[in-house]
Amino acid sequence: MQILLVVSTDSPEIKWNAVRFGNVLLEEGEEVTVFLNGPAVALYGGDSEVFPIRQQAKLFALSEGVLAA
Repeated sequence: MQILLVVSTDSPEIKWNAVRFGNVLLEEGEEVTVFLNGPAVALYGGDSEVFPIRQQAKLFALSEGVLAA
């Protein structure tokens, strides 16, 4: 199944959870695209120890997930 996740906020928690959810779906064999809209285009903004967005995004890309903006 092809799944599209749309993220349109700059909240680090929401961006982190969206990419993390995308990783779970990829592990289940789904085709996943995360579309970044508006303030979410700055995906790494808010990256921290609490919300390791960069780490999840790297895993997402290496697992053949698609990031689009």
